Parts: sequence; structure tokens; C-alpha cells
Amino acid sequence: MRGAIIVRRTNLFLRTAIIIVALALAGCGHKLVAHNGESTVAVYPDEDTFVKLNELKRQGPVGGAIGGLGEGLATKQVDNNTPVKILKTDDRGAQIEIMDGAYKGLHGFVPKDNLS
Repeated sequence: MRGAIIVRRTNLFLRTAIIIVALALAGCGHKLVAHNGESTVAVYPDEDTFVKLNELKRQGPVGGAIGGLGEGLATKQVDNNTPVKILKTDDRGAQIEIMDGAYKGLHGFVPKDNLS
């Protein structure tokens, strides 16, 4: 009787561990993707900053210069193929957490075309 209880507890523990590992792996299967020969991806502090800087870039040469300067100051340049965890998504992109590298633990926003 006692041996059966130990086996049941062991099986329950193993099943629980497998489920936890599977959930952890499912949340970490995404990476940053750089485009156009770039080796880094801009990670914005939040979606509002991304929207404002993109609006400035569309306002012609002066706005584009200001938007480019603002992007350089406001964003962190994170290496291509850096693993990330997606925290929240919408039609523009995703709130992410960097899972490895120099910026491990950084939370920010990236456009959806910069995610795999």
C-alpha cells in the first residue's frame, strides 16, 4: 500500500514537471529578426514611443532626421537572433522581454516584422 502511494506521488511530480517545462519552452521560442543587412534590432521602451517616432519619420526630411535621432536615443540596439519572451501582442508588434545576452531582462516593444 505504501509503495503504491510513493509511485503515485512520483508520477504526479513527473507529470507536473513536464507540464511546467513545456509551458516555459512554449513562451521562449521567439527571436529578434534584423532586416536589410542590419545586425541589430531596435527595442523601443514602449509602443507609444514607437508610434511617435514613426510619425516623425514620415513628416519629411526634417521630421525624419528628428525621428532618426530620437530613435537612436530612445531605443536599445539588441543583437539579431536574440531569444525573447512575448508578453503581449497587438497589430503593430509585441511587448517583449529579452531572455539572453547583454540586455537580458530588458522589457520593451518591437514591431511584429522584427519577431520570428
